[in-house]
Amino acid sequence: MFQRSFLKLGVSKMSTATSNSGKYWGVAGLAACCGAYWWYSQKPSGPLDNLERLKKDVIFVLGGPGAGKGTQCSKLVKDLGFVHLSAGDLLRAERQREGSPYGELINQYIKDGLIVPMEITIALLHQAMKSSPSERFLIDGFPRKMDQALKFEEAVCESKFTLFFDCPEEEMLKRLLKRGETSGRVDDNIESIKKRFQTFRETSYPVIEYYEKLGKVHTVSCVKPIDEVYEETKKVILKHLKQ
Repeated sequence: MFQRSFLKLGVSKMSTATSNSGKYWGVAGLAACCGAYWWYSQKPSGPLDNLERLKKDVIFVLGGPGAGKGTQCSKLVKDLGFVHLSAGDLLRAERQREGSPYGELINQYIKDGLIVPMEITIALLHQAMKSSPSERFLIDGFPRKMDQALKFEEAVCESKFTLFFDCPEEEMLKRLLKRGETSGRVDDNIESIKKRFQTFRETSYPVIEYYEKLGKVHTVSCVKPIDEVYEETKKVILKHLKQ
């Protein structure tokens, strides 16, 4: 009898404790949710927040530093009416823009031969595309990492294909050192160039391999004279435009 009464009393106290504990954790959970909502609502918006998807024809133009991407793109712009967007040029312009919140960060990344955070690059590309009346874009030097490729196609638009300018590192090094004599660019020096080559091999080339598996890569060798490279490049683009 004593044992049964003791058990009943214990169960009763446990039920009360459990009930009170449930109330406590319910209130605590509600407070945590409200706190998280307040924090999220107060945090500053990021570069990719609320981006509008665009209906544009985009060709990614990839190749190692000094492969000649910019030279070939400028010819395609003149002959075929594309808009050429250089991710590097957009970043360099942004770092020099007065009042830019990303200027110093971009400058340090470029100087170190590292890849600028993708949110900044994608936001700059989106802004340039949205403000242009053109429907055709050559995006030069982008994407340089797989996460950039996937995020761009998720947030902005899907690419048509990737144009890969293939060039040996020895040739690219020679071109970049020559350009560095007059360019004034902080990354046209032997230390930065070697870092950029390594970055391209380790992070950018896997992007080309990814799109190659999807049948979305056209490769053009860049060891020939500029005009010969362009003729081959133009054939690839014209074939795409007829599709």
